[in-house]
Amino acid sequence: MSERFVLAIDLGTTSCKVVLVDRCGAVARKASREYPLMSPRSGWAEQDPEMWWQAVAASLREVVDGLDLRTVACVGLSGQMHGLVVLDRGDAPLRPAILWNDQRSAEDCLRVYDLVGGRPAYIRLTNNALLPGYTAGKLLWVRRNEPQLFQRIERILLPKDYIRFRLCGTVATDFSDASGTGLFDVGQRRWSAELLESLAIPAHWLPACRLASDTAGGVTRTAAQDSDLLAGTPVTVGGGDAVMQTVGSGTIGPHDILSVVGTGGNIVLSVPEATPNPQGTFSSFCHVLPDRWVTLGVTITGGSSLKWYRDTFGVAGPGGPGRGPGEMPKPYALLSEEAARSPAGANGVVFLPYLQGERSPHTDAAVRGSLLGLGLGTSRADIVRAIMEGVSLSLRDAYECIRPQNSKPKTHCMCGGGSASPLWRQIQADVFNFEVQTRRNGMEASALGAAIVAGTAHGLWDSVEQAVAQMPPQTADSPDAGRARLYESLFQLYRLGYPALKKFYETRAGLFADR
Repeated sequence: MSERFVLAIDLGTTSCKVVLVDRCGAVARKASREYPLMSPRSGWAEQDPEMWWQAVAASLREVVDGLDLRTVACVGLSGQMHGLVVLDRGDAPLRPAILWNDQRSAEDCLRVYDLVGGRPAYIRLTNNALLPGYTAGKLLWVRRNEPQLFQRIERILLPKDYIRFRLCGTVATDFSDASGTGLFDVGQRRWSAELLESLAIPAHWLPACRLASDTAGGVTRTAAQDSDLLAGTPVTVGGGDAVMQTVGSGTIGPHDILSVVGTGGNIVLSVPEATPNPQGTFSSFCHVLPDRWVTLGVTITGGSSLKWYRDTFGVAGPGGPGRGPGEMPKPYALLSEEAARSPAGANGVVFLPYLQGERSPHTDAAVRGSLLGLGLGTSRADIVRAIMEGVSLSLRDAYECIRPQNSKPKTHCMCGGGSASPLWRQIQADVFNFEVQTRRNGMEASALGAAIVAGTAHGLWDSVEQAVAQMPPQTADSPDAGRARLYESLFQLYRLGYPALKKFYETRAGLFADR
């Protein structure tokens, strides 16, 4: 029984992934299950936590089928951040989870500012602005709109912490996920007692914070029956997906950029100390690794912008299964091929990817997406390419908020579903004017990061750095000088869009009340 593996669970927004990773950092087996996102009103996003567990359990059963369970050293966790899971005294969910991309709590975030003495005072407590996607605003929304349910709350969990609770019965969170609640002092790595008191949120509702690599407990007999795991298998605390992706992509150094095009879009830097954020234009979180932090710029609808187009307008060709390991699912590959028929700049069509509001650099729940520059000659290919360009320009816009002064990045790695598109990788390289690399299993970066953190803690690797060193670049796309100049001009045009339309969307929000 010389072979040892680590299992890792990544609880995503539209699906969960379970991977089995060996000592070489290779994914030996994987499985996933999709689940729907409920949107009872425009701007809302909810999911049933029980649905998460059923999807995770089914994926685990598929991955371990026929495996010698004694070879599984441990289970690691990663998951979508910010979601509010409220449990009653019997540890049953009181309502569907309110997700990270839900925008309903914009007014409640303003109330939080009032309660603590204004936006600058709040930022001093947390090193972040309070965004509608964060957990704190959602909690106040529940208190204001569902007061009877609010009175029954016994504890609050984040999405991946609910899955770990179902696996081993341990109530906890890690520093990275706690950072995204809007209730956490990121610089001091602790819950903000002053903020909890001002908001009248009981401290005992919140889970204890632990290192992502800590062992939370062992798989319970009940969970073992559901998942086919061996009872007692160690389960680590795990971390938030946006931070775990830095480990899974090998971008844990201070000069490494990670760009993610998944359901949303992130641009992430790992840094040795919390970056001052007085204007609140980015997110400042604790890392999943000790004594490190991350700065993140976030666009809410990254890859989901292309999914919206696919679901609404279809693809120019038959759908079907994927083409092979590491390649895009066929409908997205067809869309990518279609976009390639439009030149750089999409014949003047510019897409603002604010379909669900925006976070960086515009903290605005009311703004919505726009296609600008349409004409009678605009083609489908122009629109699809403009969507891919618009997401990349949005990430560049977020990067300008977090880029270090007088420092040039050494590595720019792209992961998430968008990284499977050669065209999207090239657009990113040209928009940023950096070489863009991908790593092996880049579409599973969150799960792979969780596997590395957990596996290192349980002896599969001597260090995270050793594990990361096993991941050489899989692809490398260099910028084209001519296109880079064009995209620099297009970026300046793109940045005119939001301020020009801000008043329009404020007025629209009042008319349609979908905030």
